[in-house]
Amino acid sequence: MVNMTNFFVPLAKKTDFNVSVKHIQSVIEILEDCDPKENIADRINMMIREQTIKPEQVRSILSVSLLDKWNYKVVSENLKFILDDASAFVAEAAKWTGVDIVLGYDHPDLGFIVINPKNPAAAQVIQGFRKNELLLIFVGKQDRGAVDAALADSVISAIHKLFEKKACSVPASVKSGPFIYVEPKKAAPVKVKKAAAKRPGKKVQAPSAPAAKVQASSVPSHLERPSAISTGPKKMSQLLSVPVSNELFHNGNVEAWKRIIRSYTAKYQDAEVMIYYDGERIVDINTLFKWGKVKHGSSIQFAVSAQELNDLSKLSKYFRQGASPMFEAFLRGSPDTVLNLF
Repeated sequence: MVNMTNFFVPLAKKTDFNVSVKHIQSVIEILEDCDPKENIADRINMMIREQTIKPEQVRSILSVSLLDKWNYKVVSENLKFILDDASAFVAEAAKWTGVDIVLGYDHPDLGFIVINPKNPAAAQVIQGFRKNELLLIFVGKQDRGAVDAALADSVISAIHKLFEKKACSVPASVKSGPFIYVEPKKAAPVKVKKAAAKRPGKKVQAPSAPAAKVQASSVPSHLERPSAISTGPKKMSQLLSVPVSNELFHNGNVEAWKRIIRSYTAKYQDAEVMIYYDGERIVDINTLFKWGKVKHGSSIQFAVSAQELNDLSKLSKYFRQGASPMFEAFLRGSPDTVLNLF
């Protein structure tokens, strides 16, 4: 039984009360809008991009919607296997139209994210999963009744086998049903009326104001092809690899990379450049040159988190040069010099 003594204390302040009301309204909206052709993960990610909900709300929304309201089966575990290419995973999951599937993943950099594994864009996200991170697998049928426990277990077992790159099978009923991924429809282009041809002897009335630029679609661009996840106003690029062509990635290469990153973040001040090596995020880039850790032929990866992702190809090009014997080009000036690279 719930102890009601202090239950309503969080609602005692107007600001807290308003936050609670907005959260409840968002949950109701999600429950009303979701149907077999719209996965709750896609709906949540769209609302985060539109900034109508915050990423911190996702866990509670999933709990009250999938577990309390729709009685989904859920398992949680730390990943033992990861995929270099998740396109086959997504293609197989898309065939399981008899059930609705939602993945929740504790991303070490982005926080908790929610994914529709039937969304083709999810492949890029899933192949970025890392070992030992927490994965939640939800299986259910939205508001169409509780899912059979044995059926849900067979789907979860098949997902495990897909991560292990093993052959999997599911009951026939899992491959027949209404739970499909449907690409959002693009709105028809707005037709612009042609101006009447000018006839001799007649004046043509001039428009009262210049016409505004006509958008190709009345639907925001992020609805035309939604990404698989959203973590608020910021986006995160995929991991990009940079080969080390110098004999060793030594102190000079590290200093070059630090200056490249400083130049990039000076131009794009909301951006964060994250460095990875051997599957782990490198918080202190100086550790990459210690003990000859990174040698010729190795690859260092990076990703960028920002509201808008800019100049990734240029950043990658500079990183490649900074990891080569030509790194000295970035070392001109004093140590605190901000290079004008972007």
